[in-house]
Amino acid sequence: MSRAFTPKVVTANALIEGDVVYLTSDDRWTREHGEAELIRDEAHAQLRLLQAEKQRSVIVGAYLADAKPGPNGPEPIHFREAFRTRGPSNYAHGKQETSNV
Repeated sequence: MSRAFTPKVVTANALIEGDVVYLTSDDRWTREHGEAELIRDEAHAQLRLLQAEKQRSVIVGAYLADAKPGPNGPEPIHFREAFRTRGPSNYAHGKQETSNV
């Protein structure tokens, strides 16, 4: 018996800046996890990943990350993905500086 599909978001890194980005349902890349498209179907998730991987002039390292619905959009499930939403941890400015987490 196969496992139930866990909802996903497509995530990658912006090619120029290196920021973590997420694919939205209207095909934009956003730096806000809550704006990402929450994909609930495995076939659709694979299709969206393939579409993302073709955007080599914009992003690098696209993959599917587990997520769950939240009050303000998708929320990460795993620690690694939650950590990525806070931005780089090697300097004291940007998302890390203003984060309360």
